[in-house]
Amino acid sequence: MITYSSKPMRADLAETIANLKAGQRIEITQMMRVGFKTWNAVATGVFRHVDSLATGIATDRVAADDIIVPIIHFTKDNKEMSSIAVDEHTKVRVLT
Repeated sequence: MITYSSKPMRADLAETIANLKAGQRIEITQMMRVGFKTWNAVATGVFRHVDSLATGIATDRVAADDIIVPIIHFTKDNKEMSSIAVDEHTKVRVLT
């Protein structure tokens, strides 16, 4: 089941994430951007679980200040526990 998100998720990505099972090896690709330079960053590891992260500013201004993003939790090959926030450019692939 996909956790709550402030923005709709692409149907293909939502389906992939919904079908992930703990222990599966996954590859996550995200587009990184600094200034005018962009590149793809790839992380691989063993899927643990997915949930949501509520973030935003601490003052009560407007409802749009609350941003909720899906977070994929996984363990890298070096045993580092890691998490990645899903955005519109995220790609997730199950490795066999």
